[in-house]
Amino acid sequence: MHEAHWKAAEHHELAAQAHRTAAEHNEKGDRTAADWHSERALEYSDHAYKLAREAHNKSGEIESL
Repeated sequence: MHEAHWKAAEHHELAAQAHRTAAEHNEKGDRTAADWHSERALEYSDHAYKLAREAHNKSGEIESL
């Protein structure tokens, strides 16, 4: 169970790193790289949300037993 939460947290961290990288490229005026990293950040964030929701649902199932 804890592994599911760790995977969600890992993807949240990947999303945060991609957001930071996008911001750095944006500040340098590299719009192409900023957009690419922003898209990656969104993908990681969406996946993190799904993993977190699944982990939460599984936690609830265990507690209800």
